[in-house]
Amino acid sequence: MRACMHKAAKTARNSGFTLLELLVVMVIIGLLAGFVAPRYFSQVGKSRVKAARAQIDSLDKALEQFRIDAGRLPSTEEGLAALNTAPPGMTNWEGPYLKKAVPLDPWGHPYVYAQPGSHGNDFDLESFGRDGQPGGSGEDADLGNW
Repeated sequence: MRACMHKAAKTARNSGFTLLELLVVMVIIGLLAGFVAPRYFSQVGKSRVKAARAQIDSLDKALEQFRIDAGRLPSTEEGLAALNTAPPGMTNWEGPYLKKAVPLDPWGHPYVYAQPGSHGNDFDLESFGRDGQPGGSGEDADLGNW
């Protein structure tokens, strides 16, 4: 009986992981994370660009519907808020033209609206990308309706 208890205590003591084994596992997990994380985050950036393009397209359609109803586009001063709230003095506004409030771009910045547009359109609707500044490349590039 005593030998059996001694053997059970010895087995329980040896059944844990050594510090070296734990360090090896941590290094392997770190290497895998270093390999996978950059690929994952680049996909997140691409999906934000796609989401911004989809939102710009949706806002563009709402502005065109505003134009059909009101006979004009909102002025730069009225901005995109005119899609949810009738501008003062407008009698033929048939909105709201969006189901929810005007969204921020996927990076949390407001969309920039200008009428008349400077890119050959009647109006410009753009996101300045991740950095929120004009210009840039990659995720920092400007996205617009032109």
